[in-house]
Amino acid sequence: MMSSGRQDAMAKNAACWFTSLALLASASVVAAQDSKPSDPVELMRAVVASEVAAAQNTSVKFMFRSRRTTQKGVQNRAYAEANEAVASRMIGQSDQPLTPEQERAEVGQLAELVNHPDRLHRKQEREQQELDHTLRIIKALPEAFCYQYAGTEPGDSALGKPGSQLIRLNFKPNPSYSPPSSVEQVLSGMEGYVLIDPASHRLARIDARLVKEVNFGWGIFGHLNQGGTFRVQQADEGSGNWAVTQMTLKLTGKILMLKSLNLISDETFEDFQRLPDNVPFAKAVELLQTQQMKLAQIAASSSAAAAGR
Repeated sequence: MMSSGRQDAMAKNAACWFTSLALLASASVVAAQDSKPSDPVELMRAVVASEVAAAQNTSVKFMFRSRRTTQKGVQNRAYAEANEAVASRMIGQSDQPLTPEQERAEVGQLAELVNHPDRLHRKQEREQQELDHTLRIIKALPEAFCYQYAGTEPGDSALGKPGSQLIRLNFKPNPSYSPPSSVEQVLSGMEGYVLIDPASHRLARIDARLVKEVNFGWGIFGHLNQGGTFRVQQADEGSGNWAVTQMTLKLTGKILMLKSLNLISDETFEDFQRLPDNVPFAKAVELLQTQQMKLAQIAASSSAAAAGR
């Protein structure tokens, strides 16, 4: 039997993996050059090529914030994408500022990464591993699903682009698809729809559900229960650079047949700020700390103003 700490770590890694999967699987479903795609598979292959290129373009970096709601409550976080890895820290809980103890803990965790290159390197390796998995899934998607044109829907500031007409494609598993490895197995149980911006060939939304129980690692590592759902939205945050604006997960299952997997969360992302192309990790941490001090000052001013009324 594994220790509970080891099991919790595996569950957390699985959560990260499925989150990445949800986002990048969505990139598989094709954009169209015309209002009604005549050959979805060929269009999908073209969009997959552009999505893979976008995923591998590390020069486009953002700083942004998120608000994540789970069964345990609300957590507010800030992120800054750096050359080596993504720097992140908690900035609030239940939309309230951190306590002094929590603030010191967040600062300390980031300092550990900055001051210990070996730990930062391990973080970088984990993120690269997740990217490698998602790219393998993206490349499999032209063959993994069957697609059907299903009309259009309007975009907005958090979905594609305001004023754009997004193409909707319904998808379901391709019965003739045979997953080449455990990484691609999860695709065999998904169906749903995607919204595609036809001008940029980018994904605006994927809304999917599991229509059957899906094993990963051929059932050795675990499974996802039938009925699980996820939704991921993207939007153009300026100059043709797209980012995730919402992620909703409702997935249950088992890890190594021992640890229950219960991913129920709704996360929104906002306040995207474009960063320079070259951002060392230490600089990203500095940017997060500067932003946190500004937020703390704003919160303190608001509290003082409220007290004076």
